[in-house]
Amino acid sequence: MHIRRFPMNSQINVYAFLTQMTQYYGVTELIKSRELENDELRPLYMDFQATTPMDPRVLDAMLPYQVNYYGNPHSRTHAYGWESESAMEKARKQVADLIAADPREIVFTSGATESNNMSIKLLEETIRQDTSLVSVMTVNNEIGVRQPVEDIGRICRSRNVFFHTDAAQAVGKIPINVSDWKVDLMSISGHKIYGPKGVGALYVRRRPRVRMEPLQNGGGQERGLRSGTVPTPLAVGLGAACDIAQQELEYDHSRVSMLANRLVRKIMSEIPDVVMNGDPEQRYPGCINLSFAYVEGESLLMALKDVALSSGSACTSASLEPSYVLRAIGTDEDLAHSSIRFGIGRFSTEAEVDYTADKCIQQVKRLREMSPLWEMVQEGIDLKSIKWTQH
Repeated sequence: MHIRRFPMNSQINVYAFLTQMTQYYGVTELIKSRELENDELRPLYMDFQATTPMDPRVLDAMLPYQVNYYGNPHSRTHAYGWESESAMEKARKQVADLIAADPREIVFTSGATESNNMSIKLLEETIRQDTSLVSVMTVNNEIGVRQPVEDIGRICRSRNVFFHTDAAQAVGKIPINVSDWKVDLMSISGHKIYGPKGVGALYVRRRPRVRMEPLQNGGGQERGLRSGTVPTPLAVGLGAACDIAQQELEYDHSRVSMLANRLVRKIMSEIPDVVMNGDPEQRYPGCINLSFAYVEGESLLMALKDVALSSGSACTSASLEPSYVLRAIGTDEDLAHSSIRFGIGRFSTEAEVDYTADKCIQQVKRLREMSPLWEMVQEGIDLKSIKWTQH
């Protein structure tokens, strides 16, 4: 089989290429977008906070560096290395441009690091003389609340404390300017912005300089902060994802807001006793966390088997314990157990949102009809006035 070389600046027909490869290797059945091996339809995807599907344009950008331009970007003695290094540095600039940084402040990594939430009020009281680093999420991955990072950055700078923010859920979704935010360190994840998995970036401020120990030792790549060969295709994919996000940020945000409002309005107009968790205004609209009183969240997830949803962070989705985030913001235990996270993204459609809302309404009503607590509420009994006993 002859596989043609793909020019670096060309747009590759991804699907034609994959078909060519599968035919060559004798694969008789292609995986269809929503078809499982047992011919059952895959569920609708409404979990964009856990991960995002790769944008086909990102795959287009990556393929030449998987097939033809495979040189080590750190090889400085021949064209293969120069090609890859040029692509890597272009990707570095694309990442930097998205957050208004200097390309020299971007270090490629394997992904973003989880950070803890912290309220602005407690931050003032918590910083001590020996505090060296404050770390918060820019946008919370469970309830979508946007932290006041500008104020946190100002306070940290006034106290000479380094400020790190995990921006995995924010980059490409809200405007970011690391200088205005006075951020010293910022974590970025590729697969949260329609890029490839296994790649991310760390922003490290140069002025005033943040001096760090190497993340890992070895050949001294990435300015000595993270040794090891940078995977050019993944870096190119991250750069392309950032470039697309910068161009389409305003449109994506507007469209996601419209779809999110559509989902919430439809559900809340049909079901009583539904609570939106988190600040209703200071939030990223694509992350919607709702608690359905008198319904167990895990039961609702199982009932909504044809929609891919979650009850919280993908990092803790195997746990049956209620979300620590909901507990931290004072949510009652019962409501914390009844929460569902809806994730809307670039490829979500109105039809998918309507289907999800309709199925959710149907299943919540069904589950409540089976709930003795709901029956008691309908009879006018105040559940908080009941003294429950354990046997």
